[in-house]
Amino acid sequence: MKIKPPGSATDQRTRRAIIQLLKEQGSMDAKSIGEHFGTTTMAVRLHLYALEEQKLITSREETRPLGRPAKIWRLTPAANRFFHNGHADLTVNLIRSMGKTFGPQGMERLLATRTKEQVKDYRGAFSDKETLGDQVKTLAKIRTAEGYMAEVEEQEDNSLLLVENHCPICDAASTCLGLCDMELEVFQKSLGPEVEVERTEHIQAGARRCAYRIKRPSK
Repeated sequence: MKIKPPGSATDQRTRRAIIQLLKEQGSMDAKSIGEHFGTTTMAVRLHLYALEEQKLITSREETRPLGRPAKIWRLTPAANRFFHNGHADLTVNLIRSMGKTFGPQGMERLLATRTKEQVKDYRGAFSDKETLGDQVKTLAKIRTAEGYMAEVEEQEDNSLLLVENHCPICDAASTCLGLCDMELEVFQKSLGPEVEVERTEHIQAGARRCAYRIKRPSK
């Protein structure tokens, strides 16, 4: 069997950029990817096929009103190795050990302590931010620094969507579901009781990303 060369350094950078784009934007077709990078659809397809051979991306066909069906590309779980994983193996093993040592009630107390500390840190970071928008944008910056690739999207109803394109503790959250429940609680307590926080997308439920709709209740 002939082994294909990995490609030039430029090719590798381009493919890494495609992986980053699919992580941030979700599923896309080759035409949209090409437009993003300012290159031809054919050039992008060559990179996509190379990534597919490496089992880093996969595709499905989507019917279009005109013309042939389009291939829609998305990342496979194998692509997670390109993103910060929060020392997944160590974290998972520690969580399992703590569960055995302290039991369910002990784990609940540990999570409660971590929640309290996070809320204190987050509140301190945007205590001088007057508007909810500024607070959420600051929160997104903090979460990005923590490895979540977070961003804020303004919605038509004046609510804000806090999006986390990556979960650096995904393996740990699978082992300890309380980590995910705690995340929603942390956001709610950090932003205050007068703000509504609703999780609308959840990686653990099969979504591409986690998303939280944030708004002040209408009076």
